[in-house]
Amino acid sequence: MTAQDRAPRPASPVIGDPAPARAAAEPSGVDLARVALRAAKEAARARGDVARQKKQARRGGLRSGARADGRDPMALGAAINRLISERGWEAPAAVGGVMGRWPEIVGEDLAKHCVPERYDEDERVLIVRCDSTAWATNLRLLAPALVARLNEDLGHGAVRLIKVLGPGGPARRYGPLRAPGSTGPGDTYG
Repeated sequence: MTAQDRAPRPASPVIGDPAPARAAAEPSGVDLARVALRAAKEAARARGDVARQKKQARRGGLRSGARADGRDPMALGAAINRLISERGWEAPAAVGGVMGRWPEIVGEDLAKHCVPERYDEDERVLIVRCDSTAWATNLRLLAPALVARLNEDLGHGAVRLIKVLGPGGPARRYGPLRAPGSTGPGDTYG
């Protein structure tokens, strides 16, 4: 007889007997030791983290370690990009970049006489002021091509319309040297 023949054999499971199901579900032996070891390691790690944080707080605050975390300083460009994306300022920031590159986009001649003033984000309208009515008329004729060029740079639909304003005249003053009924120098502007 061999050692296998001498070993006791388990009884055949009886239908309705919960013992075999319970034995399979409960860890025993090595499995039970692994579970206990894992729980002990997690508890020790938690105690160590708490103790380390208390120790660092006594020394003057939490400090960064060798690995990067959210408290580490970051480059200015990365910080600004993160702020823009968190606040949802992508479109206004892109249009602001266009205003900075205005001479490159429209050309030097047009940029000397026409300056972008503001961008209405809700209406998607770029407002441009020109220094004379002739340049304002010229820009109105070029507006569709300019909208297409801006949407190439900014993404489709960022600018729907360019509103062109003529030159602003001086403030209208009333005084003794004014003719009644005259609108003054405003007659020649706009």
